Amino acid sequence: MKKTIFSLVYLLIINSFFFVDDGICQWVQSSNGLGTDKYINCLVSNGGNIFAGTWGSGVFVSSNNGANWSAANSGLSNLLVFSLAASNNNIFAGTESKIYKSINNGGSWSLSANGMGNTGVNAIFFSGTDLFAGTNNGIYMSTDYGTSWIPKNNALTSGIIRAFAVSGSNIFAGSYSGGVYKSTNNGGSWTAVNSGLTNLNVMSFSVSGTRIFAGTAGGIFVSTNNGAAWSAVNSGITNSVCYTFALTGVNLFAGTDIIPSGGSIFLTTNNGSNWTQMNQGFATTPLVSSLLISNGYLIAGTGGSSVWRRPLSEMIGIRNTGTEIPESFSLSQNYPNPFNPNTIIGFQIPVSVNTVLKVYDITGKEVAALVNQSLKPGSYEVTFDGSNLPSGIYFYSLTAGKYSETKKLTLLK
Repeated sequence: MKKTIFSLVYLLIINSFFFVDDGICQWVQSSNGLGTDKYINCLVSNGGNIFAGTWGSGVFVSSNNGANWSAANSGLSNLLVFSLAASNNNIFAGTESKIYKSINNGGSWSLSANGMGNTGVNAIFFSGTDLFAGTNNGIYMSTDYGTSWIPKNNALTSGIIRAFAVSGSNIFAGSYSGGVYKSTNNGGSWTAVNSGLTNLNVMSFSVSGTRIFAGTAGGIFVSTNNGAAWSAVNSGITNSVCYTFALTGVNLFAGTDIIPSGGSIFLTTNNGSNWTQMNQGFATTPLVSSLLISNGYLIAGTGGSSVWRRPLSEMIGIRNTGTEIPESFSLSQNYPNPFNPNTIIGFQIPVSVNTVLKVYDITGKEVAALVNQSLKPGSYEVTFDGSNLPSGIYFYSLTAGKYSETKKLTLLK
């Protein structure tokens, strides 16, 4: 009897040690210094800082991954911020009427609108060193980091531009009422590519390999042939307005406004074939207007509930498979191997440490980031989905503190 009681107490202690962790396994509001009621239009990271553009309160910056925020509005005369973009030390903020630029991490802002005039700037996007702005008066381009802007509207019939994406040598622009436009000459001219796109109010893009995802006011669409044709991929999502995407490896997150029940975050691991709602922890269901992946977290900007965050490791299939503390680090051979298209990779860590698990092709190019998160001691498994990759030999590498190990896997379709 005493032995049984001791065993039960021991199990309770072990379970508490491994599984009770405030903030893990659900969304947690992360708005200290920002307020809990802001409308977050956009998020961007640069140099270890995260910037949030708000509706009417300007720009806020966090230097600790969203835990704390402070206003960064010196020189920003318009506080209705629609869009943000960053490259090196240059941060751009698109507002209700102008573009502003900061070269000191938001410490101060100056106008960057020569040649553009007064117009709402809905999207800012870097293609290499060229900068594109999607406005209420069409598309503008800067080749000198915002010192001057020139219009790029040849054959563009819809003037309100909300989103950009680049895939190979093609640039895509999403518009209000005009659908998707494609340029094959760096914005010199545009062609509408809307076959199969049943909603022409395009708000967001994400590019994963050869797939281009378009978020619209009528759900999510995908093209696998550079926009020549689009098909709806909304299984698991009903009546959605898709404002934003965030992509890591084969995991694609979508931030939406679900009509009429409220907003949601959805995840697909199979290129949109089906979506799973990831709303655990939200007290309400806010419109999700912006998403950002930063240092092992998914950061969500919402409409009226400020910023929330959640560990990626809890959402993208990392499973704790044992409660005993391992004696050493180890990386297991994936199984099955060869595989098509999914395989499981197991590993063990004996101490709390930031753990990175990535997959590379035979040339050394990273094709998936499966884990990038501080994990507790334990045994873990993660599923790797290779459905959007060609057959061949790949390598997966585990780095945890000073420990590093690499193994080979084979995708056979």
